Order: sequence, then C-alpha cells, then structure tokens
Amino acid sequence: MTEVAEGTAPVAPAAPRGASAWTDLGLTLPIFVGYHLGVVFLPVRNAADVVTRELVALADHNMLAYGGLTLAIGVVFVGILSVLGRGQTFKIEKFLLVGLEGVAYAVAMRFLAGWLVGRLFLAAGTEGAFPGLVMSMGAGFYEEVFFRVGLFGLGAKLMSLTFPLVPPLQQKLMIVLWAIVTSAVFSGWHYVGALGDPFEMRSFTFRLVCGLVFTVIYAYRGFAPAVWTHTLYDVWVLVF
Repeated sequence: MTEVAEGTAPVAPAAPRGASAWTDLGLTLPIFVGYHLGVVFLPVRNAADVVTRELVALADHNMLAYGGLTLAIGVVFVGILSVLGRGQTFKIEKFLLVGLEGVAYAVAMRFLAGWLVGRLFLAAGTEGAFPGLVMSMGAGFYEEVFFRVGLFGLGAKLMSLTFPLVPPLQQKLMIVLWAIVTSAVFSGWHYVGALGDPFEMRSFTFRLVCGLVFTVIYAYRGFAPAVWTHTLYDVWVLVF
C-alpha cells in the first residue's frame, strides 16, 4: 500500500513493494517464458512486446539460440527471485492460489462486462488454440506491465507526489478518473495499427470496463493476479 503523510488519505494502492513485489513478479514468470517460447512461431506478436525482437537479433535469428536465451533469462530470474523473494517466490501453493484467483476474477469480469455492455466476440486476429494461447500470455504480461504498472501505477504515484495536500475525497476522485482514463487508453489500444479492430463504441466500452477491472485487481491485489486474470480471460475468449 502507498504510504502517506499524516492527515492525508491514500491516493491509490500502489504496486506491491519489497519481498512481495519480487514474489508477484516470480508468479508471472511462467507466462513471460511461455509467451517468448511460443511467439516466434507466430507471424504476429503483442504490440507492447519490446523484448522479442531484441532477443531474436541477439540470437542472430537462430531460433535454437533464441530459445536458449529465453530459458537462460528464466533461470536467472528464478535465481534472483528466489533470493530476493526470501524463499517465498516459487512455492507451488502460491501458483495454485494466484491461478484460482485469476480464474475467479476472469469469470466475474466476463459476466460483469457482458452484463454492462452485452456479450461480444472479440477474438478476431487469431486462428487456432496455440496462437490464441500464446497471444493471451503476451497480452496478459506486457499489457499489464504497460497499462497497469506503467501508465496507471506510475501516474497514480506521480499524482500523490505532485498533490500531497489535496483533500482526501479529491485525491480519491483523481485516482478514479485516472483509472477511467488509463482504461480508455487501454481499450483504444486495440483499434490502433494494421491488426487493430474496426472501431465500434460497444466493443470500446466493453474493453474499457475490462480495463477498469484489471486496474482494480492490480491496485488492490497486485501485479501477478492482474496478469493471470488478463491471461486466463483472453484464453477463455481466444481459445474456447
């Protein structure tokens, strides 16, 4: 939780810190590695992915070398996170719990967004279970890094530093409005570029609601639950 000076209210829950932050990151490692091992077999990749191209270039476009680099990154992270996570990062029960939590949130989100906007088919752009699975992992990891950690989380932190004396109610209102703005940006992201969907207000609103749900999960439960929820929700939409 974000620390605040006496007499002020929390601006917004921030990303977990300390050992819990490393644990949170460790719980998303299978999604990160799984995506990077699978995406090289697809003609597209997640637009927020800034790593794959650099790894491919570093491996001199040798797919075996690329796979080795990806696994090596995973091994290095396991070592680092095992130490910094104080032995708590890779307990199997944590993966089971965050997975179950992600399933519960994904189901709730599907019904909430569907109830507010109406059920939509948003699976254009992938064909088959494997591409859908890989792209779901890419979206779950990189879009949460970009939109929730970067845009929402850092923006909320900047607000707390810039306006420390704003009355508590106004602080909360600012964060709610910022969550809506960042969720709208997240929704609009899906209509940009050659592979973007044709803009339609109903689908835009649907994705905005989904973005708000991801933001609430990130703010109150942390990065790993947000990543797993996003991934599992997209698997539900794109694969099943």
